[in-house]
Amino acid sequence: MSRISRLPSPLLRAAACTGVAALALTACGSGSGSGTASTGSGSVKVGLITKTDTNPFFVKMKEGAEKAAKENGAQLSTAAGKFDGDNAGQVTAIENMVAAGVKGILITPSDSKAIVPAIQKARAKGVVVIALDTPTEPEGAVDALFATDNLKAGQLIGEYAKAAMKGKTAKIAALDLAPGVSVGVQRHNGFLKGFGATDKDVVCAQDTGGDQAKGQTAMENCLQKAPGINVVYTINEPAALGAYTALKAKGREKDVLIVSVDGGCTGTQAVKDGKIAATSQQYPLKMAAEGVKAVVTYAKDGKKASGYTDTGVTLITDKAQDGVTSKDTAYGLDNCWG
Repeated sequence: MSRISRLPSPLLRAAACTGVAALALTACGSGSGSGTASTGSGSVKVGLITKTDTNPFFVKMKEGAEKAAKENGAQLSTAAGKFDGDNAGQVTAIENMVAAGVKGILITPSDSKAIVPAIQKARAKGVVVIALDTPTEPEGAVDALFATDNLKAGQLIGEYAKAAMKGKTAKIAALDLAPGVSVGVQRHNGFLKGFGATDKDVVCAQDTGGDQAKGQTAMENCLQKAPGINVVYTINEPAALGAYTALKAKGREKDVLIVSVDGGCTGTQAVKDGKIAATSQQYPLKMAAEGVKAVVTYAKDGKKASGYTDTGVTLITDKAQDGVTSKDTAYGLDNCWG
């Protein structure tokens, strides 16, 4: 699912996007293809750097930024790492964008700590930097953060799972992201808080990297370790679908409750199809759109966005539980991404 824009001239691309061996940098400079929202010489230059350009979440984020740039007369340049975790690529992108004269950079940090020195250098040169989706460590390393409240997202599905179990003793499997990644930690902790549980109540925990195949393997491992598992928390919907595949192979797909986070179209459809009981839907398009608007405002009047802006989360399920606020999959599919 490549989102790399093509420039009309290889030479122009080379001149406009130097040093991109570690990164897929797109839409550099005026008139450079689909990533450029405005080509006027006086338009505000905005940069968007995502973790990858293939994950549907970041594809939708880019679409939101492109639309907002057009609506606000801005010129958008985009870049993406070769893989989730490509900090070196993101550093190169920041340097290239600063050199190209962007007024602001929107970034989903692949490494929340390692990216900070590059961000500090950009800010020292007068570039406003806004984190999207994933906070930096420390969070104050950027001017502002536009993101889902991941603790709340986890808490919503935890509350839902607790209510859906209706007093049954829970044997919980946690299919997590990776050690130390803030998004994963917050969702995991939120789920436990919502369920009223602790890590001692988790009978099996496995890292999946948010990948479907790894989610399946993790679920297979957990079923071997603890065959009686009846609740599965997953970091995202690909991991949830992997878990469902493993459970179905064992004939357990009907008696194990799977809950997740993301709200992508594939995942929301899986809720409708009964593969996932509930998911917390987040809104990447809104994150990017609000980020672009903030940079344009800064360019026009010098007012910087600051602090944390919650871009919202909604519990999606077709099996509502008393005491847990939710919307159905019709709403979810109308507002999904990917």
